[in-house]
Amino acid sequence: MLERVIEQRRRDLGGFEVGRVLPVAGRRMVGPFIFFDHMGPIDFAPGIPRSVDVRPHPHIGLSTVTYLFEGEIMHRDSVGSEQPIRPGEVNWMTAGRGITHSERFERARAEGGPMHGIQAWVALPEADEEGDPAFHHYGRDALPVLEDGDAWMRLVAGAAFGARAAVRTHSPLCYLHCVLQPGARLRLPDEYPERAVYVVDGEIEAGGVRHGAGRMLVFRPGPADLQAVTPALLMLLGGEPLGPRFIEWNFVSSRPERIEQAKADWRAGRIKLPDLDHGEFIPLPPDPAPPPNPMS
Repeated sequence: MLERVIEQRRRDLGGFEVGRVLPVAGRRMVGPFIFFDHMGPIDFAPGIPRSVDVRPHPHIGLSTVTYLFEGEIMHRDSVGSEQPIRPGEVNWMTAGRGITHSERFERARAEGGPMHGIQAWVALPEADEEGDPAFHHYGRDALPVLEDGDAWMRLVAGAAFGARAAVRTHSPLCYLHCVLQPGARLRLPDEYPERAVYVVDGEIEAGGVRHGAGRMLVFRPGPADLQAVTPALLMLLGGEPLGPRFIEWNFVSSRPERIEQAKADWRAGRIKLPDLDHGEFIPLPPDPAPPPNPMS
């Protein structure tokens, strides 16, 4: 039933913490999902510094999926988009051959308030890796809500349990926001060979073991279910695997040489910055140091 349990790794992004879940050694992806960050929860005071913002930066070969439980983020990108992200909505940005964007906490800077959400990256099939960049925003009315007794679910993207979200995806997947009351049982969709559940809040039981917030449970193919021990907030994700992918900084590709090209393009200023946010950017980090030579 359970293949493995992944613990989030907390890291500071310059003013608030995230819990990094994917990728991890031994489990780079779940279906096409190659990156998974739990943002917050945090309660910002008014007047937070601009260092908390995520300045313009590039992506290739993936789609970013931002989903909030609380708060607001202002998104701007190099295809001309300017869109606030609010709870229960979906920002789906497809990088293709290259896009840049920024994520700024402008409302929190002015008013203060909570911030809590998930940012995931979905790798693109090889045929779409060099496609046109694009941005799509979907309101709550585009995301089906499913209820089964004490289980409530919003289908964020893909298809599951006989429903399909309006979000345009590039490969078979499912992504759901689930709220379970104590004792509620959730059966995972069994049409996808790779599936996982991330515990955002509360406690669940799977395979006779209890799991709390900050854990991702990766399931083997076949029938699988779990039960809420307390009120629980979960994200369920899965899909068809795409094959190996390379990931470095903000770049994903099936070809390592393509990542090297993207790094060179960003370093040389050949990638367009967001139309409405081009006054600054995040520099390319230095390449990691090679391992020491034991013979030297």
